[in-house]
Amino acid sequence: MSDLEFFLFLVPPILAVLIILNLFKRKHKFQNLPPGDMGWPFLGETIGYLRPYSVTTIGDFMQDHISRYGKIFKSNLFGEPTIVSADAGLNRYILQNEGRLFECNYPRSIGGILGKWSMLVQVGQMHRDMRMISLNFLSNARLRNQLLSEVEKHTVLVLGSWKQDSVVCAQDEAKKFTFNFMAEHIMSLQPGNPETEKLKKEYITFMKGVVSAPLNFPGTAYRKALQSRSTILGFIERKMEERRNEMNGNENDLLGWVLKNSNLSKEQILDLLLSLLFAGHETSSVAIALSIFFLESCPAAVQQLTEEHLEISRAKKQSGETELNWDDYKKMEFTQCVINETLRLGNVVRFLHRKAVKDVRYKGYDIPCGWKVLPVISAAHLDPSLFDRPHDFDPWRWQNAEESPSGKGGSTGTSSTTKSSNNFMPFGGGPRLCAGSEPAKLEMAIFTHYLVLNFHWKLAAPDQAFAYPYVDFPNALPITIQHRSSTKVHD
Repeated sequence: MSDLEFFLFLVPPILAVLIILNLFKRKHKFQNLPPGDMGWPFLGETIGYLRPYSVTTIGDFMQDHISRYGKIFKSNLFGEPTIVSADAGLNRYILQNEGRLFECNYPRSIGGILGKWSMLVQVGQMHRDMRMISLNFLSNARLRNQLLSEVEKHTVLVLGSWKQDSVVCAQDEAKKFTFNFMAEHIMSLQPGNPETEKLKKEYITFMKGVVSAPLNFPGTAYRKALQSRSTILGFIERKMEERRNEMNGNENDLLGWVLKNSNLSKEQILDLLLSLLFAGHETSSVAIALSIFFLESCPAAVQQLTEEHLEISRAKKQSGETELNWDDYKKMEFTQCVINETLRLGNVVRFLHRKAVKDVRYKGYDIPCGWKVLPVISAAHLDPSLFDRPHDFDPWRWQNAEESPSGKGGSTGTSSTTKSSNNFMPFGGGPRLCAGSEPAKLEMAIFTHYLVLNFHWKLAAPDQAFAYPYVDFPNALPITIQHRSSTKVHD
């Protein structure tokens, strides 16, 4: 046998040995994967994970898996091997190490409908650039001097249409409010105008597809949403051309500001504006609807809110002022407690999509590079080891214990409140902390101000919020309203 023949004879067994050694090494390397169940081939456990449940719980799937495997477990979700975290410490670790150990990794269907340049799906430098654009536009000065008055205007517009003893769908009214605000904030569109109403109609179709199964076939909600996306982008593009043709560009809205102060391409601007319209409209409207729902069954909180806002209103009258200002907003201290508790208990964003970009070890567990990672924010917010009586709506947990009507609140003192705050992540965290967190809280506070000063309300029919996993009221939260005798919505 020649040397060449002998070499060729040895190649296959050598390769086989190397492959076996590599597999053994990799198996040994990841011998400490968290416990769990990978479920069915391809589907894994996705169907069970996405089964609807009440928003004030973590659902049967998470409850069962945590009881069996602990707060960190493996699964197969969305077609990928996944590490699921209900551990507040790991959740913080994931978010704080964005770009180093983990990166955003939403399903392709999300990018397909929001756009490849959407800030939600972008990673790295492009995401940082887009986020910085949003933060620069949403500066503290702009919040104080412009956005507060816009929020107040749109609040009064919506609540001013509520009639005595009428039934309104609170979720729809909240969506009307946030859409009108975002449409003006992004493109200076005025509520009630034909072009605004046409855009709203297309956006509703678009949203139905965003939260539907990604089935791109004729007649499906997803296909209709893709068609509405094209219509919406065409509308925004025409607005862009109008602005470019103007002698003096309008920088009072996001479109004008981006055109003047960024180097983004047309496609990037279109996807950015669409994704911000989606994020700003959906999350804020759901949070407002949740606060109305929770407050309806907590009269003590409504009473304290009313007293706080009556004091602000009386001070305004004494000074001869009518419109709210930043100092008034900063006086809404208990209101901020209600906002925090609504976000903690309602969990508008329940989990995030991430991927490990390096091999990671945490608390003795291996998280392999390339695996999907789901930090479940709601599980930490509803964890009884972190929040006392976590399934109760208790705004006083965000104050010192002695301020609670029950004498206990939800905390056991300042240290407990601090501990809760450290594990409170309704807007995510790290480099991808939501750029719209401050405007969202501002919207909730101003809406609450006019709501409690002008109305009593109660559920007109049974309803509750469910996680699908997006949060929604099946009946749109119908409430019966009555005007307070001493106050009324004013311009």
